[in-house]
Parts: sequence; C-alpha cells; structure tokens
Amino acid sequence: MENPITERYPVAFRLYPYVRSPDQDAATPVRHKVIVVGAGPVGLATALDLGRRGIPVLLLDDHEGPGLGSRAICFAKRTLEICDRLGAGEAMLAKGIQWNIGKVFHDDRLLYEFNLLPEDGHAFPAFINLQQPWFEKFLHDGLVTAQEEGAPIEIRGRNRVDTVTRHQDHVSLDIMTPDGPYRIEADWLVACDGARSPIRNMLGLGFEGRVFEDNFLIADVKMKADFPTERWFWFEPHFKSGDSALLHKQPDDIWRIDFQLGWNIDRAKELEPENIKARVSAMLGPDVEYELDWCSIYTFQCRRMAKFRHGPVLFAGDSAHQVSPFGARGANSGIQDADNLGWKLALVVNGLAPAALLDTYDEERVFGADENIANSTRSTDFITPKSAISKLFRNAVLDLAETLPFARTVVNSGRLSIPCTYDGSRLNGPDLPGLPARTRPGSPCPDAPVGTDWLLRLIGGVFTLLAINTDVPATFIAHGVALKVLSVEASPDSGLQERYLGTAGSAVYLIRPDQHVAARWDRFDAVAVGAALARAIAKD
Repeated sequence: MENPITERYPVAFRLYPYVRSPDQDAATPVRHKVIVVGAGPVGLATALDLGRRGIPVLLLDDHEGPGLGSRAICFAKRTLEICDRLGAGEAMLAKGIQWNIGKVFHDDRLLYEFNLLPEDGHAFPAFINLQQPWFEKFLHDGLVTAQEEGAPIEIRGRNRVDTVTRHQDHVSLDIMTPDGPYRIEADWLVACDGARSPIRNMLGLGFEGRVFEDNFLIADVKMKADFPTERWFWFEPHFKSGDSALLHKQPDDIWRIDFQLGWNIDRAKELEPENIKARVSAMLGPDVEYELDWCSIYTFQCRRMAKFRHGPVLFAGDSAHQVSPFGARGANSGIQDADNLGWKLALVVNGLAPAALLDTYDEERVFGADENIANSTRSTDFITPKSAISKLFRNAVLDLAETLPFARTVVNSGRLSIPCTYDGSRLNGPDLPGLPARTRPGSPCPDAPVGTDWLLRLIGGVFTLLAINTDVPATFIAHGVALKVLSVEASPDSGLQERYLGTAGSAVYLIRPDQHVAARWDRFDAVAVGAALARAIAKD
C-alpha cells in the first residue's frame, strides 16, 4: 500500500511539462552559468534565489512536478522567513496549519507541554504543517512570478542527468529527454537531487555517518477530528500501535500519524490496508471515521558528505546530508543550505568575490549539518533505546518529567529545527561586548516589528547596514558592494531593544544577504565596516 495517494493533486501539480529546448539542437554543447539539478524544495529555492539576484540559472528535473504524498510537512519559522524573501512565504502561511505548542505523553499520561515561540513580535509562527507538494508548488509560483519580472530562470522537466563529468573550471552533463539525449555544460553545478543523489554517485563521492535500522510507518489519514493544532508525541502509547507515535494536523483535513514499528518487521504485511487501519483505529478510537490517504514505511540515516564543495560542483539538501525525521531538520536545513549558497555563488559569478567564498559554504553548512546530525542522533537514541538499561534510564527521565521541570530538558522527542548560528566562521567580523548574545556575529537575525512592517522584510536579501538609535551615512559602498542602509529607532520596550540592543543605547550591525549577522559596533566607523565587509566576502 505504499504511496496510495488519491487524485488530490491533479494537472495543477504538473508544473513544468517537457518542452524541447534549443540546446538539444545546438551543434556544440551550450554553456550555462549555473545549472541546478533537482526541483525539490532545495533546488527550487536555490534557483529562485539565484535568479532573483540576476544570475542566469537552469533548473533540471527528471519529472514534471512534485512527487505526491506528504513527505516533509513541518516547516520552521526560519524557513518561512527565507521563503518570504523569495516571494512564497505568504502563500505558505495562508495554506499551512500554524502551530507553536507541543505535548509529550507517556502511556496515557500528559507529561508536559511546550511553546516553541513564547514571545510576540514575529511575522511567522514557530512552525507550519504543509504537505511538501504544496510547499514546492508555492516556490514554483514564486519562480514563475520572478520569471515574469525578468529573472533569468529556466526550468526543464523530464530532463534526466545521466552523466556528469567534472573539469577544472566547468562540468559537462549528458541529459536524457523524451526526444533523446543531448549535452550541455555549466560553470557551476548545484546538486539538489536528493538522498540517493545520482550526481554524488556519478562523481564517486560517499557518505559518512550512521544508519538506523528501526522502521516507522507513516499514515496520512483524512478525517474530521477535534484534536487541536499541536504536535502530540507518545512514548510507549497506551493504544499499543507502536513503540512511539506522533500526531500532526495538515491542511485539507489530513492528519499525519507516525508509528514506530521496531527493527525486524514484515514490510509488506505492515503495509496491508487492514493492518494499517488496525493501528490507526486503536489510536483514534472506534467512533472516528477516516480514510487512508498516503502510507509508507521509512528507515533513516544520520550521515553527510565529507565536503559539500567539489570544485565547480556544490551539493545541497539531502544530496549532501541526511538526518532522522525527528525534529523536522531535513527540508528546513536544506532551505538554509540554499539561503547560504545563493548570495555567495552570485557574488562569485559576478566577480565581486573570489571562488574561495564558496569554501565557506562548505564550512558553514557542514557545521550546520553536524549540529543537525548530533541533535537528530540524540533524539533517535532517546526515542529508540537500544538496550534494557537505556530504556530504563529513558523511562525514569519520563517519570520525573511529569512533575520536575529540570527533567524535561533531558526528554528528547525530537529537538525541533532552529537555524544554525555560525559561531567561529571565518566570515564573522568584530563583536561588541554587552549586546545580546542571540544577535552575535554568525547568528540569524531575529525578526521584530518596525512601524507597520517587519525588520526582516526591510532588510531583504542584500548586505545591509542596520543602525539602531544612531546616525549612519545614507549610502555606503566598499569592495564593489553597495550596502543597503536601514536606520531605525528602538523604543525601550520594543523587540528591537530586547533583541538587538539589550541594555545598550545604540548599535550598528553589518548583516549578510542571508540575514546572518556579520559584525556589530556601538557606532558607525567607515574603516571598520569596510574591513568587516571584506572579511564577509572572503576578500580580507
């Protein structure tokens, strides 16, 4: 019964049907600036980001639209902020199910609940639940809008990459289409072709890490239910449908249920509809009517490539790293890959930064992948203890967590995705002691209301000089890069004061195009800002 999807996504999801390209009739291979392979969430975001920056980009996919079924469903606040910059955030927010609250159960007992966004003053919630096909469609809608506005983006469906040959300064690709093969070249290739990554295999590159043998059943069911829009997780659930279980609401009355099945299972038997329904009915109760919408069994890995950059070839998303689904770190970290890579590759293509800047994509996102893998591995070990002693310890922690808040910090039902802070990055400039730690160099900028708008929208996706309660020049250009200058006033009780000033009266921030802090000072100094900018684009 694997992937028995209904026809909920008809022709509307055939987003980029095959059309013959002039490249197929060229006498010699056509050279492209950037080719992105794989039109999943990460590939779409990468192509859209590059195109909006004016970089000609060709996006290839061996299908004509999203794969069907929910797959990834939990998209974090930072992902929504990135997608908002790309023109897709509002549509995602309107369609998605918003949530901030999670609850943890053991057997039939509620141990505690948590709020992932307890403070006000953010444009987006902690998470939305949205089926991956919709997420991809909204990114594609943003891509079409960008094309209409002149962004040099082309997308080709049913263009399968069969061979990649890496040269010193470019790559060549052999492509198969319904009309037969052709060859093209690229100055830069971004591989976003998924966990099994044909490109990774073509180049003889491997993965390092850990493979987990446990099996989990996904059952997406369509039903009307009174469950709140919260994340509910059970350890050893009383309904005995698995060793653990997870319940999430999605749009269109679809609910995602995950059941932990154990190591040694009969996969075909577990996927028989009557066996899936037995598990679901035990969980929901005999009086709840529902229909099975999409089902699958998955195992997972916590692994990554040793390096994400190999000359002119860069890997992003699942092709570069894989984590367990606990914590919603897969697609969210992939979108952060795209966010980190886009501005760097654009500067290199435009000749404003050396190619060495792309080495920092590898360094920063490997750092992010390791953080995600560590959290994901710890979650998996807590959820699926591998020995009697480990399980005894786990259950003792759960018993304590019901009444003792300190024990809740040890419970791990999936540490949910948060953006990476690039502590120690060589792109980080000077810091000013005394300012809030959450906005130190390397950190993602937290949003805050500014008048009737939002700070992150005002910053956008360019290098920005943010001045709070102090004067800066109206314009600033250094190293060929024109900075956006944004001057704001922070009232003592505002989010800006708390998040960017703390007890300080004023500050100046240099913010990267991916909205991470590069450096900060108490006042403007042209020489210091110029030096920090040079460092941030690997020119120092």
